[in-house]
Amino acid sequence: MLFRKEADFDLARRLRLEEGASLGEVFAFVSGLYFRGKLAYARRFGMDDPGRSASLVITSARGLLPSSTEIRLHDLEEFGRSPIDARDPRYSTPLAADATRLNSQLREEAQIVLLGSIATSKYVELLVDVFGDRLCFPEAFVGMGDMQRGAAMLRAAESGVELTYVTARGAVRSRAAAKKGKPK
Repeated sequence: MLFRKEADFDLARRLRLEEGASLGEVFAFVSGLYFRGKLAYARRFGMDDPGRSASLVITSARGLLPSSTEIRLHDLEEFGRSPIDARDPRYSTPLAADATRLNSQLREEAQIVLLGSIATSKYVELLVDVFGDRLCFPEAFVGMGDMQRGAAMLRAAESGVELTYVTARGAVRSRAAAKKGKPK
């Protein structure tokens, strides 16, 4: 829809123009409730250090980008050309580099809260390797689908009650693994 030349709604127009649109806004349009929930939750509970965004987005070709990063259609095309596969260096190299840089800049007690899918190997293992026990996720996410997680994050942001986190390293991250009694 965003790529159609006939698309005359505000977001499509801005993506075609010099001004662009924020990465967060575009991903929220594409992913709907799921990404809107992530943004609302990160805005409510994320802690910005001066000069650093509390809300970073994993991209397919450029590692971690602040959700406020302005993008255009050519950026979306670039993202579409790079597979989200931890074995593909076009994806894993910039992600690992950005995560390593971020890890070196954080206060010792800082946590990294992963609001994405926790049962995937697309990025969890790579991020655990970099962040170690700092990487955590909302415990309630185990067994939830995208829309359920999005709704849970929106409810938490609206109520002001932060979700409970567990460390990602060694955690049960899927309903199937929980039934078997071992981490995935």
